[in-house]
Amino acid sequence: MKIVHLDSGREMRGGQWQVLQLIEALAAAGHEQVLLARMDGPLAARVKIPVRSWGSAWRERGDVFHAHDARSHTLAALTLRRPLVVARRVAFPVKNEWKYRLADCYIAVSEAVAGELRRAGVAEGRIRVVYDGVPELPASTRTGPVIALATEDPMKGAALIRESGVACAFSEDLRRDLATASAFLYITHQEGLGSAALLAMAAGVPVIASRVGGLPEIVKDGETGILVENTVAAIRAAVSRVGELGAMGDRGREVVRERFLLRHMAAATVKVYEELAL
Repeated sequence: MKIVHLDSGREMRGGQWQVLQLIEALAAAGHEQVLLARMDGPLAARVKIPVRSWGSAWRERGDVFHAHDARSHTLAALTLRRPLVVARRVAFPVKNEWKYRLADCYIAVSEAVAGELRRAGVAEGRIRVVYDGVPELPASTRTGPVIALATEDPMKGAALIRESGVACAFSEDLRRDLATASAFLYITHQEGLGSAALLAMAAGVPVIASRVGGLPEIVKDGETGILVENTVAAIRAAVSRVGELGAMGDRGREVVRERFLLRHMAAATVKVYEELAL
């Protein structure tokens, strides 16, 4: 099977890391792939499959076309690439509903995202939920600080974390810092799923996350982490309990191994491709 991936990202954000890891997993399984992307972009520099200009979609041929972001969705729809799979990773309401009539299947990263597609009129039969996958990581020593992502994205909660005054280190290299983190604080105003939370769980790091979007689908309150409202008081109260959360970190690691590894994500995605390529 030949899969043509489309991604227009200018930087390596959560979606681009998932595309990269999907491509690597599919390559290991022997699938032929091509990436249409910005030739000077970070994703194009990292993949080990042929890369062609993002704008060459109209002349590319494949068994399945997989658009991984909104611009790629528009391009694939306008150039009538079929069969077309579109990844939907965000939980805000759908805009430009016309193009949502022009794909064969939507892969929603969570049930929360699938719900937004349904509200936009996408038929149930064209929606599949495929959760993000993460690699297995060594167990954290949990001897270090509480950490959070270093980001200036206004939809993330760095400002609220700072306002809360809790002791927290902002990480520029999450995988490195999870090796010793005592907890991962993931405050956000909107979230399709939260692959960074899954990565923390893979390392056995307890997660304190906002009760928004798809996060409650992976962080089970009181079992694999703590869900909080986006208030200073709630954040302070949850962080004050960090010393009690070790068992939640251990259970989170088990859950990732059971359901959220890269191989789970790749297998579920291939199943969607096979349905469309028949």
